[in-house]
Amino acid sequence: MSGLTHFDGKGDAHMVDVSDKPVTDRVAAAACHIKMAPETFDIISEGRAKKGDVLSVARLAGIMGAKRTADLIPLCHPLPIAKVAVELTLDPDLPGVQIAATVKTTGQTGVEMEALTAASIAALTVYDMAKAVDRAMEIGGLRVILKEGGKSGRYSAE
Repeated sequence: MSGLTHFDGKGDAHMVDVSDKPVTDRVAAAACHIKMAPETFDIISEGRAKKGDVLSVARLAGIMGAKRTADLIPLCHPLPIAKVAVELTLDPDLPGVQIAATVKTTGQTGVEMEALTAASIAALTVYDMAKAVDRAMEIGGLRVILKEGGKSGRYSAE
């Protein structure tokens, strides 16, 4: 299990000890998208969804998801999150919605999982709010696009 930090020498899963790590400013960003039928895109972009403002609700759900990451992912550390921003951009070329989430903290471990959770929960919320008219929507492309801070330094997918 060499190189996989969530396993001990015996191969058992464990929470990584971050107590010796310095407290640093950390940021992570993640992105994904949700593709849908053109008719569904029109309903969302025109504000005609029966459940309400799809993008506003999805943004709020993404923020809430980031704050609950340690409750969802078994070995994640609960972190004091300083900021969560979730951007949902209508993309007629998909057609669908591009989603980007950015999370900031000052701590001993990074917030990549919080950013990934925020983006995915936002996408799932779009699906939930529009599934009555389009069960074939497709969520994809979930990935970390930026990570800064900590021992491993900066990572950028772009």
